[in-house]
Amino acid sequence: MSGLSRRHLIAGGAVGLTGALVGRATRAAPPPLVVTTYGGSWETFWRDDLMPRFIARTGADVKLDVGFGRTFSATLRASGPGHSDYSILMMNDVFVEPLLRAGQFEKLDFSRLPHARQLYPTALIENGWAVIGMISPIGIGYRTDLVKNPPTCWRDLWTNPEFRGRIGLYNVQNSVGKAMLCLAGQMFGSGPTDMDAAFAALGRLGPVLQTDFNMSTMMGTGEIVVSPFDFGEIARLRRQGLPVACIMPREGMLMWDQTFTICVNAGARDMAYRYLDFILEPETQLMLAQKFFVSPVNSTVVIPPDLADAVPVTGDRMKEILPMDWHWINQNAVELDKRWSRTFG
Repeated sequence: MSGLSRRHLIAGGAVGLTGALVGRATRAAPPPLVVTTYGGSWETFWRDDLMPRFIARTGADVKLDVGFGRTFSATLRASGPGHSDYSILMMNDVFVEPLLRAGQFEKLDFSRLPHARQLYPTALIENGWAVIGMISPIGIGYRTDLVKNPPTCWRDLWTNPEFRGRIGLYNVQNSVGKAMLCLAGQMFGSGPTDMDAAFAALGRLGPVLQTDFNMSTMMGTGEIVVSPFDFGEIARLRRQGLPVACIMPREGMLMWDQTFTICVNAGARDMAYRYLDFILEPETQLMLAQKFFVSPVNSTVVIPPDLADAVPVTGDRMKEILPMDWHWINQNAVELDKRWSRTFG
């Protein structure tokens, strides 16, 4: 394999799909479709539920590459545009944007993606070079047993005295930390790039507890009582018996996105388009919502009543998710990191 390390792509082992799911490669056969996903429950779902369904329909030769955005990005950069074993990628837009500008992806041919016509506008990004396949909206989560006056908006983090010293934030290494900076610039300054106003505002929050990924532990122990939170994770905590809730702030929501792109000169280009359309179809979108509590990006998906509390952001609510200028954020990432460290010591 020219572009993937054995550590991430293991054909015939714990990561590669084998047996009845993957046909034997021959010299005349097209290259396999390398499908990226994450570890843990994501890998299990992709292997046991999602990919068997896709393979049964298409007969595709599929291999899974399990990692995360930084590892996928590093593999692409090491290979160079048009020389990777990847044909399609799933990762966050914050990683997609610089790779797109480096020439790693082709502009999507939407004539080959019939289900793209059903997408919410929020999912159509990067001027047609990418689409979002899953959205985890970020609102304000809080402990219902430890908060007397529940939040209604982002500004409450600054104005509600019972939150002082008990606020959680994702740090600047996480895309939600970067999005919070832009939100603070919008609320307290001249716009989302007003970092003087943003950092001054964050400094006024007082002591905060930070994480680069998992907010649930601190919320579970009561170290924090309020923070930006994924609605799906709040639903999981609530089903485990923790007294928590999440609200949609008046100023709008942030999000974690799972963004899909097609690589330039993709070896399995035809199958990559079939896979992407498969991800966007209503049946797959509902499966993903049921498993991960993500908001479907296909506007035709109807959330069943037993799932409505876990996936509340659908329909017109999707318009409340705030867009981010990831190009500006990536261009200024080093400076933002330095200023974040100075602000929070």
